[in-house]
Formats: sequence, C-alpha cells, structure tokens
Amino acid sequence: MSTLIRRTASILRLKSCYSDLCSTRLLHSRSGGRRNGAPTGLYGFEHLKTAKGFQRFVDEAIERSAELVNFISEKPSSAEVIRAMDEISDTVCCVVDSAELCGQTHPEREFVEEANQASVRINEYLHYLNTNHTLYDAVKKAEQDSHLLSKEAHRAANHLRIDFEKGGIHLCPQKLDRVNQLNIDIFHLGREFSQNIITDPGHVDIFPVSRIPKHVHHLLKPIYRLTSGTSSESLRSWDNRKEKGFRITTEPRTLHSILQWTSDDEVRKMAYVKGNAVPHANHEVLDRLIAARHELSQIMGCRSYSDFMVKPNMASSPDVVMSFLLEMSKMIKPKADEEFKAIQDFKREKSGQRCVDLEPWDEAYYTAMMRSSAYNLDSSVVASYFALPQCIEGLKMLVESLFGATFHSVPLAPGESWHPDVLKMALCHPEEGDMGYLYLDLYSRAGKYPGCANFAIKGGRWISESEYQLPVVALVCNFTGSHNSSTARLNHGEVETLFHEFGHALHSLLSRTDYQHFSGTRVALDFAEMPSNLFEYYAWDYRVLRRFAKHYSTGEVIPEKLVESLQGARDMFAATELQRQISYALVDQTLFGEQPHPPRDTSSIVADMKRQYTSWKHVEGTHWQIRFSHLINYGAGYYSYLYAKCFAATIWQKLCQEDPLSLTTGTALRTKLLQHGGAKDPADMLNDLVGDGILRHSNAGIVPDITSFSDEMKLVEDKQKELAL
Repeated sequence: MSTLIRRTASILRLKSCYSDLCSTRLLHSRSGGRRNGAPTGLYGFEHLKTAKGFQRFVDEAIERSAELVNFISEKPSSAEVIRAMDEISDTVCCVVDSAELCGQTHPEREFVEEANQASVRINEYLHYLNTNHTLYDAVKKAEQDSHLLSKEAHRAANHLRIDFEKGGIHLCPQKLDRVNQLNIDIFHLGREFSQNIITDPGHVDIFPVSRIPKHVHHLLKPIYRLTSGTSSESLRSWDNRKEKGFRITTEPRTLHSILQWTSDDEVRKMAYVKGNAVPHANHEVLDRLIAARHELSQIMGCRSYSDFMVKPNMASSPDVVMSFLLEMSKMIKPKADEEFKAIQDFKREKSGQRCVDLEPWDEAYYTAMMRSSAYNLDSSVVASYFALPQCIEGLKMLVESLFGATFHSVPLAPGESWHPDVLKMALCHPEEGDMGYLYLDLYSRAGKYPGCANFAIKGGRWISESEYQLPVVALVCNFTGSHNSSTARLNHGEVETLFHEFGHALHSLLSRTDYQHFSGTRVALDFAEMPSNLFEYYAWDYRVLRRFAKHYSTGEVIPEKLVESLQGARDMFAATELQRQISYALVDQTLFGEQPHPPRDTSSIVADMKRQYTSWKHVEGTHWQIRFSHLINYGAGYYSYLYAKCFAATIWQKLCQEDPLSLTTGTALRTKLLQHGGAKDPADMLNDLVGDGILRHSNAGIVPDITSFSDEMKLVEDKQKELAL
C-alpha cells in the first residue's frame, strides 16, 4: 500500500520485529485505557468490545476521515490543513494496525477473522485517500506556505507531498490506476508470502528417538511406525511392535535447537535442507512480488524498486548502499575466513577425519561446542540469573537511571486485554506525569505471532493546545512460560532480544512530536533500528546486569566472570554472523535491484551470492529466500540493520560506555534524539548527539562511519597484526 497514511512498514528484527499503530480522535484519553474498571474494548478502543466491533471501527474511521477531507476542501489555513491531515492519518492508521496486532496475537478465531476483514476494507480506503487530489493540492499549497508553518509542520507538509507522489498521484489516470492495482497486488502478495511460511513450515521424521537429544524432545511431536518384519497377524500386539520417533517441524526456533544440539550429522542435514527449502509456494509468490515492485518503480520513473525505496532514506541511492555493503564485506572477510577455518579444524579434530568438509548444517553445532569448551558455559546456569520478572525489573531500572522515570503496573480494564498473560505498565515522570503506556505480551502460545516485535498502538501528537495524546505500545515476545509461573527464565540471547525491542518501545514512549506522522519509530527506514541496537549494549554490560540479574532461588548477583564468558563467547564468531547479515543485505539489494532480461531464478542469485560473499558453501536444493520474511517487510531496506549497528557502536563508545546508566547520558539520548522521532533530520540528530565521527557523506548520500564498529570487532587490531607478519 502507498505511504500517505502509514509511513513506515513493519520492522522486523533478525529474530523478531515491530509495527506502527495509531489511534482515533475519539480515544485520546490520557490514561491510555480506563483505570476505573469500567468495561472497554481491545487496547482501550470502545468499538472493540466484540469481534464484530471491527466493522464499526472501520466505518467510523471512514466517516471521520470524510469529514476531514471535506474540511480541507474548504481551503482552511496551511497549519489547519497539516493538522487535519495528521488526524486523518491518526484515525485510519489506528484501524490498519490495531487489526494487524489483533490478527497476530489474539487467541480467538473470530477476532482474527474480523481483524483481517477490517484490514482489507481499510486498505481499500487508503488507496482512495492516497489518490485524492483535494488532499494533494492542499498539501502542496501548505508546503509552499513555509513561512506560515512551524519547522515540524513544514517538514510534515514536505513528507506528505512526497508520500502522495510515491503513490503516483501526479501520474496520468491510466498510470495511476496501474500503480493502485500494483500496490494492492503487492499488499496481498506480502500477506500470502507470510501466511505460507506459517502454514508450511516443513518437517522431517526421525527414527528412533535416540537420534535426538533428550533436552529437545519437548519441542517435537512423537510419532510411531511398525517395526520391520511386522506381519498382519501380529498387529494385535501393536504396543510391542511399534517404534517411536519424532517429527521435527522445521520452523526457525525448533530448527535452530536441532542444529545446535543434535550430534547426528544426518539428522542435522535433513533438518537444515528441509528447513531451508519450504514453503515451495513462495517461489512463485516471490517472483510475482519482485516483478510487481519492479513494474511499480518503473512507472514511478525509477531504475529499480531499490532505487524507489532507498531514495527517501539517509543512503539516498542503491549505489551508496552497495558501496557501503561491499566495503563492509571486504573489511570482514579475512576474519570470517579465519573463523571458518577454526570451526573446520575443530570438526576434523572431533571427527578424527583430517579431510572432512565443513557443512552449513555443522555451524550451529560446532560453534556451540567450541564456545562451551572455551568458556565452560552452561545455558541452564546462565538462564538461572535471568528469570523474566527480574529482567522486567532490569528494564524498570534502566528507565529510572537514564531518564528519571518509572514504570509501574496499571490495572487492565475488562475487555482491554487479549490474553490473561498480558500486563500493562505506565511510564511516569515525577515532573511530567504519565508519559505513555506499554502492554507486555511475552509468553509463547499456539497461533501467536512467532517472533518478537514491538507494535505501537498510539502515536504521540498534540490534540489541542493543552492536551497531548500519549503513546501506547505493545511489546510481543514468545518466551517459554506464563505470568502465573515462576519458571520462566531466559537465555542470554532472549535477554538481548528483550532489550532490543524495548529500545523500539522507548523510541515511541519518549517521543514528543507535534504530529503522530513523526511519532517514535516513524523515521527513515535506515535510522529506525538504531535505538534498538543501542539498547542491546545494555544487555551485555556488567555494570547494568549486576543491578538486576540475580539467581532465581538464591538471589546471588550474576558473577562478573560469567558475564565475561558470555561476552567472549559472543565475540568468538562475530565476524561469521556479520558476514551473514551483509550477504542477506546484498541479496535483498540484488533481488530488488535492476532486473535482467530474462529475469534470473532467485535461487541461483542467492546461491551465487552466498559463494561470493560468505565463507560457506551453498547447499543445492535449499532456497532460504522463500522463508525470509524481511524481503516483504524490509524489501530493499535490509541494509538498515547494518547502518544501525554502526551508528549504535559510535554512540555507545562516545556517549554511553564511560557511564552507561548516568542521567546525563539518558538526558542527552532523550532530548537530542528519542523525543524527536522523525520530526528532525536523522543526520542532524546524530551529529547533535555525538558530534563529528558518526557519519560521512558518500555520493550524495549518508553512510555510517565504521571506525567505532571496526574497533569493536577488533578489525583494526587484526589488520595491524596481519601487516606486522
């Protein structure tokens, strides 16, 4: 869909993600939900007391938007036009994204189905709004009246005009009709791609059960078969003749556990190949998506979809992105090759075979063994210091130390929650009062969105001169356990993920923009992941961890040596992981770059690029791109994660590292960056926060300075050693 109303697509983390939601004009109470216990609907929206309420929710959004369109047609002042446009955005976006959140997390089928229908209806209305010349002409006039607008209002007018034009409103009717149809097609293809991943995760059947380590049995489905030689006469003694095995469903979480813990090479190979070869239906879906996006970009006068998508970002062009990615690839290759050789040598030592090859399905198994050998890490011991309630206390501590604010529990009104596990927190400042609200839906359950994500339910905006609509967000994860259970303990990777998503949440909660159009994470795509990557550092720093990471039974503070071991294990194969992410970004740019004639098979492109840009071989019959959902949500924008890592490394080293929990550090982060959302230019905010040395200009675009990141990866030190030899 085009981007007038919803400026940022869902943003997914490597292991996870987040989306932007908004609220209607009728639901802007400062409480973010009722505190008096009176019944309400989902997320505090009155219409959503029942599943059928989604129908009225859509109706009212359309009715109110029509009123605002009529108001704008009467040619009010430029400032009033921008304010009315923002309310249209706030009103419609609410339905779009509350429907998405409901569809991803609600346990009742009726709610999910009604949310999906609401999504289709409101997206159809979005196309009407995005091709409305009354609105477009009013926005263009407002932009020209820059002297009558505040800086943020003028920026909003400029962005709205660009967003209209990205939807093709300036084209002739025939081309505009085609753009509209392509946007609808792209929307449905994205949904189909994502749904196929859920409905066809793939599976392999393994016999006997002894081939699978006992501690992962709980992830698998028991299956049975007759033993060989069983005759029809002996079927009566079924219990004595059946053989037990396991069905491995090769969705990412289970697949990773199998690859990490299973010593049987053949089991790992079978699981790896199947897990990277489904869903088959997505071959055609991806081809159609690439073709539709390319045709759209051509109509819009761009060389490629990458050109179309990157232009409004910091990078400004695919050439700048590719130059940055190739620079990173060249920088990391020697160390990644060195790590590959170390893993290969370890496998040969363990197997007793001097010439055995290292296979892609070996990576997780042998690197886990090498980390354990080097640092004597026991995952259950590590997890014993990260009971989920204690991790939530850690988030509270972080907010209080950095921003002088507190998180406290808020009672949920009847009907407000979508599941008993959901908790609600209020962010409160002693001088400013309530600043925003956070729903926590942290435990896994059947049918729930499978990753970790941050959904912003309301964006911040001024409703009147005296009333500010507070931001409301939902943090969704899939940890094992329940809020009624004291056994939920996280591995350190999950702690890092929690802090990552919390960084997104804080970006929204601390935002204080005039318009929801710029609230929180509504920023340039290659800037959006920076705060979340920055807050990952807090999950690794012992000065932070010792404040909340305590043994679930003894209360002992996590030992510093254990944290040092975690850090060492993380760094052992950091170059290998970075090389993988660079290759993903390169594939993303290539698939959505300029298209050859005839089009190349995506699997051959992926295979060639893996051979060229990683140390690992490609396995015939695997097609990881058909289950890589970032191609939908981050099409031509996956490089943004690498931008974020570099920006975050510089901010951490220059601003946070010396005293990461100081109020001075937090105040700088809040006042110079987080509170502005997208209302200021990202480059200006980064320079204001850090000064020189965080970014550089390249070919009319902006790329991160990689010095701090290179230093963190010890690449400069390694290069100096290499030159000395």
